[in-house]
Amino acid sequence: MSFRLANHDGQAVLLEGQDYWKLGIDPMGALTRPDDLHRRWDSRGAPDGRVTPAELGPPVPAPRQVFAYGLNYRDHVREMDEVNYLARTTNEAPVVFTKFPSCLIGPTAPVKLVGDRCDYECELVVVIGTETRDVDQSQVWDRVAGLMIGQDISDRALQTAATPPQFSLGKSRATFGPTGPALVSPDLVGNPDDLAICCRINGELRQDSRTSLLMRPVPEMVAHLSSILTLNPGDLIFTGTPGGVGQARGIYLKPGDRIVSEIEGLGSLDNPCI
Repeated sequence: MSFRLANHDGQAVLLEGQDYWKLGIDPMGALTRPDDLHRRWDSRGAPDGRVTPAELGPPVPAPRQVFAYGLNYRDHVREMDEVNYLARTTNEAPVVFTKFPSCLIGPTAPVKLVGDRCDYECELVVVIGTETRDVDQSQVWDRVAGLMIGQDISDRALQTAATPPQFSLGKSRATFGPTGPALVSPDLVGNPDDLAICCRINGELRQDSRTSLLMRPVPEMVAHLSSILTLNPGDLIFTGTPGGVGQARGIYLKPGDRIVSEIEGLGSLDNPCI
């Protein structure tokens, strides 16, 4: 039950390297037909063409809901506590906010910075595959359509402009949600609970961790959300970022910077800042 689903010029395609196979449907429609995705992957013949990363849009361009978990790696909690930024313990209730879908962009699209306190956060993004409510943690991976890379770009000034902080606004400016390069079914990434994750700014390694270090792993996150509301096919969950963000070092993104985000088995994003 495998596939790599991408968005090529607004149309759903299966992707293997640079080869693609047309599905004749838009990406959101493709997500409602998981059995067809698997069947088409297994029966694909000669590719319809080749595509470059620059031609790809966000794999899930119009999700109904986009959730994001904050402070979900212990090293990130510690570094933010050290700069007196949203200090908290590691055993509190989870921090969950939303990124508005209008912020989503593709894997190489430029990030338009606003102000001088914009920050990077490389994250694993989970995409829901079937309508889900009150799911047990043991059944969560059966409800997941796939995984992709996300950048939770954050305007720290806007995020902390009010008390309590306004996470959703500060993380939802236009272009503040790079995702991609493709939606990958969990069976294609080995152990989906333990993937290497890293982020480089202008070639300098800033974040380097593994998703097995999530304080609340994917099954717990999905089960928690589904106990509160219904999750729909195509809903996104940004799962949190590891330590190494710019805020903790007092180093922020600036025009001309290049953000490269990588997760094992999922490829990479390469987004310039303008």
